[in-house]
Amino acid sequence: MSVWGKLAGAAAGLAVGGPIGALVGGVAGHYAIDRDEEKGGSGENQVAFTVGVIALGAKMAKADGVVTMDEVNAFKEVFKVPDGEMKNVARVFNLAKQDMSGYDAYAEQLATMFKGNRKLLEDVLEGLFHIAKADEALHPGEEEFLSQVAKRFGFTETEFSYIKARHVVASKRDPYAVLGIEPSIANDELKSHYRKLVAENHPDKLMARGVPEEFISIATEKVATINEAYDAIAKERGI
Repeated sequence: MSVWGKLAGAAAGLAVGGPIGALVGGVAGHYAIDRDEEKGGSGENQVAFTVGVIALGAKMAKADGVVTMDEVNAFKEVFKVPDGEMKNVARVFNLAKQDMSGYDAYAEQLATMFKGNRKLLEDVLEGLFHIAKADEALHPGEEEFLSQVAKRFGFTETEFSYIKARHVVASKRDPYAVLGIEPSIANDELKSHYRKLVAENHPDKLMARGVPEEFISIATEKVATINEAYDAIAKERGI
């Protein structure tokens, strides 16, 4: 079953709770699905990941001072939302936008739920960057918002800068920053680090840690950016 159907399953049997659970409850009644749903950590992670990204995306939409449908449309294009489910994504988005809870409540719940699964929290940030870029620009307010979310996720400023480096305009990317390394790195270490990054971001690895299949475009773009950065450095070094 698609992750969009899992939202209803969550209301029926997954202990999501908190502000994310409240959003799930607010939208689940609009689904008509077979509730013979998978139980356990994987399904719960997928629901929390999906609703968390949508909810934080809604909060971020206010960060640039203009709330439009661009962010929701970005979700549809990047995360492969079926036309029939678009209204439900928009409903979660709008409920979160109107919710009096601050973004920090959602960020802190995700940080608690995914404690020990740091790569999944990084995947959430990657998803938010995709939404932020919906209008072809990363506004200062959005960048500050993402920085604050990263801080609540437990990422350092340096770690956040490496994540952000993958989402700037291609012509302005620092390939070393994209890979999260220093220019002084030795060639052997560079190759080892590159192989590790590609392996960590393989679609199978993302799904294993709880990223729904519908979000795999995150991995596809990320790996392409990593490959591009490595190729640039390898060419520069002649390796």
